[in-house]
Amino acid sequence: MIVEDELSIQKIYKILLTSSGFDIIGMAKNGEEAVNMYKSFLKKPDIIIMDHRMPVKDGIEATKEIQQIDKHAKIIFASADITTEKLAMSLGALSFKIKPFDNERLINNIKEKLGIEPFSKKVKNLI
Repeated sequence: MIVEDELSIQKIYKILLTSSGFDIIGMAKNGEEAVNMYKSFLKKPDIIIMDHRMPVKDGIEATKEIQQIDKHAKIIFASADITTEKLAMSLGALSFKIKPFDNERLINNIKEKLGIEPFSKKVKNLI
């Protein structure tokens, strides 16, 4: 699952992730959409890529709400706002990527968190 308010970044994530063998089961443009979408999924996503600064509800608030729904939700923060790193990690984020970051490092981080070998074609669901 991808939670990102910048449509151009959403598209980049989508291209990057699908070309790396991942399925994207949802894309939200703010935290409120992300929480509602997460509630609606019968099969929860394996990983959520979460931005912080978004309209309506930011990534921190969305993470708190998603964690209340599912304490095992796997969230990778991707934000230019380094001041939120400690808080995001304390809420249970798996990692914090400071924008801009290397695409290969993101893919390898996702695979690591999902227990996939770096060059495996095994597909996992993403928000």
